[in-house]
Parts: sequence; structure tokens; C-alpha cells
Amino acid sequence: MVRPPILGGNERVGVFATRSPFRPNNLGLSSVRIVKIEWEGSRGPIIKVKGADLMDGTPIFDIKPYVTYADCHEGARSGFVDSHDWKRLQVIIPEELGNLFSPKELETLKEVLSWDPRPQTQIHQDKVFGMPYGEYDIRFWVQEDTLTVIEVV
Repeated sequence: MVRPPILGGNERVGVFATRSPFRPNNLGLSSVRIVKIEWEGSRGPIIKVKGADLMDGTPIFDIKPYVTYADCHEGARSGFVDSHDWKRLQVIIPEELGNLFSPKELETLKEVLSWDPRPQTQIHQDKVFGMPYGEYDIRFWVQEDTLTVIEVV
């Protein structure tokens, strides 16, 4: 069981129903479209997929939900994740800190930070958080709906 951030970090769901990297196996991930589910058969239910980057006959051990805010298949649905709002933050990076990055790196950093990288079980208004980004540690805090970078180490 894991606690997905999209559920506030307090609700538990089975690890195989999530995209959690904390898994009891070393299996690879493929993004596929479910074409058909055959419920009746001698081997039990059979799930037919397309778009897999694996050989015919390769077993599929588990299926994770597709998450539209993290993946990029136009028109796809996210399962239980669609029923929860994920609010983006306004990001402020002071110019002297932003100058440490190329324009593309800065754009990417702002995008990542806008998705609120704080652990959802520890959202405090007055706490300084950090996250690695390239060779740096980005330190920030969040007040209301605004994330402000306060230090780049």
C-alpha cells in the first residue's frame, strides 16, 4: 500500500494501482492503450493492448493508471486521479537565482515547481522545502498559491 500525493498523502491504495516507484519488482514500464478485455477464457481474463514497446507474448504483470498531468497522450483519461484537483502554483524565482540557469533550464524548473513538489503529507505554510535540480538543491517555500525560490545551493 502507498499514499499517492494526488490523494493528499493520507489515503492508501495498492501499489499496483499507482505509478509509485516503490515497487516489489524490477519490471519495466510501457505506456499502452487497452483495446479490449476478454473476460471469458480458459486462462482467465485477457487484456489486449496496443502501442507496447515489448515483444508479442511478453507478460504484463500489472497495469498502472495513466496520469494526464504527467504523461502526454492527447485525450487519455487518468482513472481515479481525474476525480481529484491538482492545483498549480505561481512560481517566483528572483532574477539573481534565475541567472544560474539557461533559459530552457529556468523554464523547466518553473514548470516542475508549479506542480508543487512538496510531500503532500507535509504541506506547511512556514516550512522551507528543497529538491534537487541538476547539480543544484533548490530551496523554496509556499505561501497561499505562490511558491518562492529562496536559495539555490
